[in-house]
Amino acid sequence: MPGNPRIVHQGIAPAIRIQIAPAQSHLAHLQQNLTHARSCRRRHVLHGRLTRALQHYGFHLAIAPLDFPYEAPIIAHPALVHRYRRPCILAGTGRSLELPANTHMVESVLQIDPRDNVVVALRPLRGGTVIHFGDRSCTVIDDIPIKHKLAIADLAPGDLIYLYGMVVGEAIKVIPRGGIISTRTVRHRAGAYTAQRQPVSFTLPDPAAWRPRTFSGFHREDGQVGTRNYWIVLPLVFCENRNVERMREALEEELGYGDSHNSYRSHVRKLVKRQASGDRPRAEDLAQERAERVFGNIDGIRFLTHQGGCGGTRQDAQALCGLLAGYIHHPNVAGATVLSLGCQNAQTTMLLDELRARDPKMTKPVLVFDQQKSGRESALMTRALNETFDALSQANQVTRTPAPLSALTIGLKCGGSDGFSGISANPTLGYLSDLIGQLGGKTLLSEFPELHGVEQELINRCASDALAQRFFDLMQAYSARAKAVHSGFEMNPSPGNIEDGLTTDAIKSAGAARKGGVAPVRDVLDFPEYATTPGLSLLCTPGNDVECVTAQAGAGANLVLFTTGLGTPTGNPVAPVLKISTNSDLAERMSDIIDFDAGGIVGGDTTIAECADQLLDVCIQVASGERFTKAEQLGQNDFIPWKRGVSL
Repeated sequence: MPGNPRIVHQGIAPAIRIQIAPAQSHLAHLQQNLTHARSCRRRHVLHGRLTRALQHYGFHLAIAPLDFPYEAPIIAHPALVHRYRRPCILAGTGRSLELPANTHMVESVLQIDPRDNVVVALRPLRGGTVIHFGDRSCTVIDDIPIKHKLAIADLAPGDLIYLYGMVVGEAIKVIPRGGIISTRTVRHRAGAYTAQRQPVSFTLPDPAAWRPRTFSGFHREDGQVGTRNYWIVLPLVFCENRNVERMREALEEELGYGDSHNSYRSHVRKLVKRQASGDRPRAEDLAQERAERVFGNIDGIRFLTHQGGCGGTRQDAQALCGLLAGYIHHPNVAGATVLSLGCQNAQTTMLLDELRARDPKMTKPVLVFDQQKSGRESALMTRALNETFDALSQANQVTRTPAPLSALTIGLKCGGSDGFSGISANPTLGYLSDLIGQLGGKTLLSEFPELHGVEQELINRCASDALAQRFFDLMQAYSARAKAVHSGFEMNPSPGNIEDGLTTDAIKSAGAARKGGVAPVRDVLDFPEYATTPGLSLLCTPGNDVECVTAQAGAGANLVLFTTGLGTPTGNPVAPVLKISTNSDLAERMSDIIDFDAGGIVGGDTTIAECADQLLDVCIQVASGERFTKAEQLGQNDFIPWKRGVSL
């Protein structure tokens, strides 16, 4: 490997010039290509390669401001930036450029809260590296992977670990200053909490610029506004799953919805036709041709199969009916076809009672078909198809019209989280949640096992003592159920979470809670209750990606914002699920499932507020049907009802 780029110190001058020596041909070649690249996409790819090459030497590359030539990329070495309090620069063309003192530069570590005794590595750190945070510095003892934490104070066994200003772990071995925080040196520990709240207040973002904004949605008779217009077909019991699938096979293709879910079916159909005719297939003939929809104002028909409805507890059946009622009542749903066997625990009357509790006027068409009363399967299916087709004709009459942002109910979710989740994408959602709440909209913070350790913070933010007590009771009951089967919230982090820096559940929870912003908690909901109160609500769900998103949609979320650092394809049958990456590498590597990149926050290229504003613009486009999420494009319609057992 060639040597490090030569660093030229100009005494204590306010700028440091870094030049790539000609011998470093791989760097010089990349930079030369970057200089002469004509397309934006090509420049982006080469910029990424040069960035990764330079990171090997401990440097970070950033694009120069617009008033500088593009061919003069900037390289910042964090240690030198801290030492001289000015940017370090590289003139790719041999010229030196000095940037303003307020230029955003990439740091090597981040101390999230002044009370923290650990910092987050924003890049890989080698042992012996000197890091700087605030007016302090520290020598790294161990090699620290990116996203992991290292101690900035000597820690003895039993000492508490602080991150985000709260307890997130306990040392089980001596950890020297500069040492790594890992499962070998730290165990889970969370701060104690009570139902007694100590009211707090925070400065909320100004929503004035967003008040005039609207989205184009489907207005329902009950006052809700949908971001999509779906008809749903669902079984009351798993015995009817086959019949639901038969309806899917019959309706999707013939009505023009099938090709959007599987782009390969038409490809194979054309191949079969070519084979039969004896002609060789031509590339242009194999291009995707989506069948024209019979009902142009209906975005699709969704088929929700499940494994419940009978054989479990009566409480399971009641919860399932509550969830299904939430889906029928959902603003993105025009109506429903329900298939019942007849003898199951989840009776039709139970479903209709749950629906009536959410929609007393029963404003939507609900078509119920009982197989045991219908006799032959063909009689059941023929009648169901006939009546569903007629109902689709009526549902097709509704069109999009402007709606205020207060009509949005946004689920806040994270999954496949990493060590950057709590400092980039999750705080972005928190800022957006605060904006939506002030505009009169609703947001849902869920995943109760991933709120363990931040209970007191959320209790203090509850708008009333009754809400604080309910949240306390739900957390205590959930924790007790986990302990009853010899588990616990501390077992929530997955191997992928741990590998990417989320060593304990409390560390994971402290970052996950950032999705809820700083606004007051206006309601606390148990599964499968429906959200009706404007502002932030806490909804009791597992951390499991699909179970949680299924519950959020059942509570009325007409849009779900889902942050991920490792990548996950999760979607939902009725609510668009918009994926936000915590780091730019993921956004580039898994671009087929990522909708929005919040990684610029980590790189210092943007702020949380700027990122939230950009994301809200994307939300409006998605809500208006002008843009479809990657999960929608892939036909990722995940649906798993939570059976109130232990799911973390």
